[in-house]
Amino acid sequence: MSRFYEYQKRIVSVFLICLMCMSVYACGKKQDAMEKIKDLDCTVIAEDKIPEELLSKIAQKKTEAFRLTFEDRGFLYICVGYGTQETGGYSIAVNALYETANAIYVDTNLIGPAPEEKSNQVESYPYVVIKTEFVDKPVVFD
Repeated sequence: MSRFYEYQKRIVSVFLICLMCMSVYACGKKQDAMEKIKDLDCTVIAEDKIPEELLSKIAQKKTEAFRLTFEDRGFLYICVGYGTQETGGYSIAVNALYETANAIYVDTNLIGPAPEEKSNQVESYPYVVIKTEFVDKPVVFD
C-alpha cells in the first residue's frame, strides 16, 4: 500500500508542476500581448495634406472631443480632437505611438496657451492627425 501511496504522490506532484508551468506560460502570454514591439514612424500632417473624406469627417465631429481612424492608400490616419476651446493658442503633443502584438497605442495631450501668450479670443477646435504606415490592428487611445 505504501508503494501505491508514493506513486500517487508523484503523480500529484507532476500534475501540480505542470499546472504551475502552464499558468506561468499563460501569464507571460498576456504580458507579451501588451508589450511594445516597436515605435511607429509617424508624421503629424497639416490640414491641406489631409484626405478630403477624412477632413469632412473631422469637420462633422470637431465641436466635441473625438477619436477616429481612417485608412487610405496604405496609410493609417489616427485623429484626436479636443472639442471646442474658448480661445486659440492650443497645441497637441503626441507622447507615444507604438505597436504591440494586439494593437496600436497612441497617447496625446492638449497643451493650453501660455498665460503670457496673447491668445485669440475666438473659439478653436484643436485636433491632430497622425499619419503612419497601415497596420491591421485596432487603435487604443490613452
